[in-house]
Amino acid sequence: MTRTLTTAALLLASTAAAHAEGVLNLYNWGNYTSPELLEKFEAETGIKVTVTDYDSNDTALAKVEAGGSGFDLVVPSGNYVPIWIEKGLIQELDPARLPNLANIAPEWQNPEFDPGRRYTVPWQWGTTGVAVNRSFYDGDINTSAIWLDPPEELKGKINVTPEMNDVLAMAIMYEGGEPCTEDVEVLKRVRDRLIAAKPHWMSMDYGMEEKMATSDVPASVYWNGAIMRARLKNPDVAFGYPKEGFVIFSDQVALLSDAQNVDNAYKFLDFIIVPEHAAMLSAFARYANGIAGSEPFMPADMKDAPELVIPAELVDAGHLVQTCSPKAQEYYTAIWTELQK
Repeated sequence: MTRTLTTAALLLASTAAAHAEGVLNLYNWGNYTSPELLEKFEAETGIKVTVTDYDSNDTALAKVEAGGSGFDLVVPSGNYVPIWIEKGLIQELDPARLPNLANIAPEWQNPEFDPGRRYTVPWQWGTTGVAVNRSFYDGDINTSAIWLDPPEELKGKINVTPEMNDVLAMAIMYEGGEPCTEDVEVLKRVRDRLIAAKPHWMSMDYGMEEKMATSDVPASVYWNGAIMRARLKNPDVAFGYPKEGFVIFSDQVALLSDAQNVDNAYKFLDFIIVPEHAAMLSAFARYANGIAGSEPFMPADMKDAPELVIPAELVDAGHLVQTCSPKAQEYYTAIWTELQK
């Protein structure tokens, strides 16, 4: 009798293990993962990917750091990657298990946030700028004055995405400083500017693709890919690149240190750096990717989209968001905390 029970238990355990071999848990930004890509991955590998959404880098970091998340892969922004590494939350990758690594575009092969690509592979990259509904405002939109010194037409009609590093970097550049500055005088001006501007904002929120497409929000500090998606639904939506300075961000995929489905994670990581598959990610979310050779597979309407092609005269205003020093981050957090009051 005991032996029969033991055998049954072993059979159950074996069945559970077999089931576990066919799953993968991805923790990613909302509305950022191509269903078409997931369907193809499952069809080719038999692995079912479950996606759980988050809305900010800090949310993702706190969730995983708390332990027991159950996730295998996470998609932090580049400037957060060193933090994940330092905290021991992601593990070093084995290049031998990623034969498609050579597909990573040269400019993304050795990023400052992950030298030698020891911990991450590219997901997508883009810009943080200013989106405006032209039916509300027809002036210059290539300026952060839209949200930091708003024109009368937009007062009370502006959203600012609650992503601290992007918002503060743009505000600092508007005040003539460099992102991650520790210059107290510059930071005081930034704080005062933000506090004075906030009464003219209607919200600090995410989900702007739909809200701008429906004209519920006339202007927003937001991400280019989401705004392209909004424009495809509403041609009045336009994306501006602030001449004072705008943010270039890049999101990466990393393998969590406590991942349970490691083999499946490696299959997925190698899958998404195939040019055709990287293009699927871009076609869905409307951001650029870091994979060489993906261009022929990209949708035609992305090749000259104003949200993706930075005007030549504004290229130099773009700044790749960096990991700030602890002192700068302390200043950022203090300003951000005051802004939330």
